[in-house]
Amino acid sequence: MPRSKFTTLEAATRLMDSMEMAINNMIEEVKKPVDPELNGAGRKAELSSIKQTALDCKELLIERQRLEQMTKDLKSDGEIKKEQDYSGGFAERFSK
Repeated sequence: MPRSKFTTLEAATRLMDSMEMAINNMIEEVKKPVDPELNGAGRKAELSSIKQTALDCKELLIERQRLEQMTKDLKSDGEIKKEQDYSGGFAERFSK
């Protein structure tokens, strides 16, 4: 069975699909209510776990958005454009 040629675009698309499933799973985990019978350290640990899952999910969403932009760049001109940094203040953002 011949192996198909690896392409960055195809791999990025598969990764985005996998990330989507992971994000959906994480959202479902965050939705689950905290066990009302837990108290003290157990409750704190569960709340901390929920918070960490939410933060991980947010990070994954951001990375998926970057990957989505990369795939759009690959589809439009076949190359990945240099990432721009818009993290400066208000004046810096609009002075470029």
